[in-house]
Amino acid sequence: MTDVSLNQASAHGKPDAEPSLNRVMGPWLLLLFIVGDILGTGIYALTGQVAKQVGGVVWLPFLVAFVVAVITAFSYLELVTKYPKAAGAALYTHKAFGIHFVTFIVAFAVMCSGITSSSTASRAFAANMSHAFGLNYGTFGITMIGLVFMAIVAVVNFRGVGESVKANVVLTLVELTGLLIIIFIGLWAIGAGQGDVSRVTQFKASDAGMFWPVIAATTLAFFAMVGFEDSVNMAEECKNPTKDFPFVLLLGLFITGVIYVLVSVSAITLVSPEQLGEGETPLLKVVQAGAPNFPLWIFGFITMFAVANSALINMLMASRLVYGMSREHVLPAALGKVHSTRRTPYIAIAFTTLLAFALITFVGEVPALGGTTALLLLCVFTVVNVAVLLLRKDKVDHQHFRSPTILPILGAIACAFLAGPWTGRDPTQYKIAGVLIGIGVLLWVVTVFVNKSTGVKPSDPTMADMGSHGPVN
Repeated sequence: MTDVSLNQASAHGKPDAEPSLNRVMGPWLLLLFIVGDILGTGIYALTGQVAKQVGGVVWLPFLVAFVVAVITAFSYLELVTKYPKAAGAALYTHKAFGIHFVTFIVAFAVMCSGITSSSTASRAFAANMSHAFGLNYGTFGITMIGLVFMAIVAVVNFRGVGESVKANVVLTLVELTGLLIIIFIGLWAIGAGQGDVSRVTQFKASDAGMFWPVIAATTLAFFAMVGFEDSVNMAEECKNPTKDFPFVLLLGLFITGVIYVLVSVSAITLVSPEQLGEGETPLLKVVQAGAPNFPLWIFGFITMFAVANSALINMLMASRLVYGMSREHVLPAALGKVHSTRRTPYIAIAFTTLLAFALITFVGEVPALGGTTALLLLCVFTVVNVAVLLLRKDKVDHQHFRSPTILPILGAIACAFLAGPWTGRDPTQYKIAGVLIGIGVLLWVVTVFVNKSTGVKPSDPTMADMGSHGPVN
């Protein structure tokens, strides 16, 4: 994931004249980037909560989430090959609707999803640290570890992090190693006659039947599939985005989908749904059950490393996006201030970190935080799917991928459906999302009045220097 160069912004918030980004990414490097963006906190932290909803068929909600993600990916493929720029959903929304406020809400929702995703990762980091090293701090202790962890992330963010695609490859391999360990332990145990494979077809008994529990679980499992949309921000650094993106993005989704299903099958074979759903460290339980002699601290360290990477990248994204919106005069100017020596947006970093502190302290629970991330992105994905249809009339002077018309229609319907209260989604998630978006609207209103009094007009909030990266789960 590319960082935002604050040195490129002038005093008026406009980037200085710069050469185009270096097109260094071939298809295999892009594939590793996409897989690395999708893998992360979701599968490590929420497998147990999904099992609690549906029982042994824990793999099914991940499969449904995968299908919805693939349908939406087709819309992103059409848009990224049509407009190979690095502004993502904000760009597509502005081109389709041309309304500054709508574009701002989409961009702010993406930013909020980054904060909720980071808060989820923070909580998962603390829980895995406590259990893997036998600290047993309890709920209060886990909350405090999460706050300290987020403070450290803020310090690293403030000092400045020069990210590179090659570093992302290393982090991807670490995250992938942890999941492959789970799959290997599961397959080895099944071959040795351990566990109970029959669980994979067992639904949890429910008066609501099978459909609604699966849908409710899918709203959580969808958090594990986010990240693929972030790859559109790499379009300007790919050697041949129009040719490479369609095949590579779909292949990356397929690979992660297969990994998630195999991890789910391994987990439920070795650990009952009831046990898997207790606590916030489901995969540690799988390692304990299937390979009791395996050093638990090693897997705990891998998990902590994976979710820590997710938290840092998301807080980088969130703070840079706040900074960018401030420089485009759609958020208060104070949020766009840059530290004189570190050259990092310290006010934006403080703002996003305080929001994360509040979420960790007053919400805390992984399902609520992860579910809110999925809720925010499902709303964004609904808009993107609609934008594809509206932009069909906008012709460009180069060939690009075209999604079958039925897919964005199905994508918009599916994403809107999964975002609705009828799914059994925890009402807390709507409250969290509402408060976060409400803060954004309040700041936007204040900025509008300030702009009117000073005669400043907001710029199009679709510039690449806004840093509109999506969240990594």
